[in-house]
Amino acid sequence: MLPTPSLQAVVFDLDGTLLNTEDLYWDVGELILARRGRQVTRALLDEMMGRPSRVALQIMIDRHQLDATVPQLQAETTEIFQGLLDSRLALMPGAMELLNQLRAARLPTAIATSSSRRFLEDVLVRLQLADRFQTTLTADDVAEGKPHPEIFLKAAERLAVEPASMLVLEDSAHGVRAAVASGAFTVAVPGDHSRQHDFAGAAFVATGLLDPRIGAALGLDSSPT
Repeated sequence: MLPTPSLQAVVFDLDGTLLNTEDLYWDVGELILARRGRQVTRALLDEMMGRPSRVALQIMIDRHQLDATVPQLQAETTEIFQGLLDSRLALMPGAMELLNQLRAARLPTAIATSSSRRFLEDVLVRLQLADRFQTTLTADDVAEGKPHPEIFLKAAERLAVEPASMLVLEDSAHGVRAAVASGAFTVAVPGDHSRQHDFAGAAFVATGLLDPRIGAALGLDSSPT
């Protein structure tokens, strides 16, 4: 695969793409529903995945007819998540290697996540990554969440590149739809939680963050970092 000279920046989704937090959401959802005598299902999490929390939690409430409000579940989620982050937060395999390659190539990077600004800043500080991105966008920065393309269009604007000159890495169907709709060069990087998703429109479905096709598209040096 030849490099794509027009690619001038890289945008990462956060949960499940850069960090292992998508796996943790299963445990959070399982506990929240178990407290109410319900069971989490893959279909429910697929519908929630990649969306802003206010939307995702409303889906949970509606599907299970829960006697709870979105703010109540947001507070409960935050409480549960803090304990999980303390013991289990980690980068996805290959994430640091890819970030190092992008830094060496002087390619600007950004994060575009459906998580909140508070959550993003917390996890970046925990993993000492706060200075690794030129810009970050969260659910707090947009009116429309994924699968709407707004967050990626804003990322392109902040990075001062055309959307088509931006490579986006996403692990969910909703995220891929948003990136494709923005006009970005979109690469799906599914985890165990999303391998069954529909990634229509993606340039390709990567085996992981170190899939050689990602480096080839960006013209990266593939030597060890």
